[in-house]
Amino acid sequence: MSDFKVRTMADMMAAGEEVEVLFWVGCAGSFDERAQKITKAVAKILHAASIKFAILGTEEACTGDPAKRAGNEFLFQMMAMQNIELMNAYDIKKIVTACPHCFNTLKNEYPALGGNYEVVHHTTLINQLLADGKISIQGGAFAGQRITYHDSCYLGRANNIYEAPREIIAKLDAALIEMKRSKANGLCCGAGGAQMFKEAEEGKKEVNLERADDILEANPGIVAAACPFCMTMLRDGVKHHNKEAEIEVKDIAELVANAMDL
Repeated sequence: MSDFKVRTMADMMAAGEEVEVLFWVGCAGSFDERAQKITKAVAKILHAASIKFAILGTEEACTGDPAKRAGNEFLFQMMAMQNIELMNAYDIKKIVTACPHCFNTLKNEYPALGGNYEVVHHTTLINQLLADGKISIQGGAFAGQRITYHDSCYLGRANNIYEAPREIIAKLDAALIEMKRSKANGLCCGAGGAQMFKEAEEGKKEVNLERADDILEANPGIVAAACPFCMTMLRDGVKHHNKEAEIEVKDIAELVANAMDL
């Protein structure tokens, strides 16, 4: 696929063009080197599906999720109001994001502050695009591979999204191997609730290492994730066991983009 330029809402508005979907990139997707690859994969999929999308670019700020989880409600509301004012000025109707933390905050907490949008997680959108024939994938690259899926807390337990990512993996012709703790019984990666940004509290074992044990027991070739925070924690857990050469941690969007040969 030829390179394409991801446009900003400011560019689109200046050109008098309508935008179908705002792609909310999020802090991790913008600044974390590993998560930037997820951002690129999502953008390529949206482009391949001929969806007219844009990003906020330098106008995008943090949703305020970490501040809220850490107990700073005032800072959260200040950040949220700033984002809502901007998105309402652009008349945003639909948002897609690859971060369950952004997804949960935009979908469930912004409406009370005047931010009412249709918010979808990228796994739900990708699964719908596949079902509608807007994009197609070739499972050859993953045929017969053992893939396990890690449920993000904010995607699974908080928003009841369990099947979309699994349906996507099934379309890759891979063997989906469930970990002993999955779906509603899944185990946190250890990053949620603003834990990503602070030192671990005293305990017998790091949460991500506990989760890495579950991964090793499932013995997959690939761990599929759907959250940039989970991505970091799971990769660190796999590295701790010196298994990074045998077990890849990939986002669902990356698997799909790979199978589309983008």
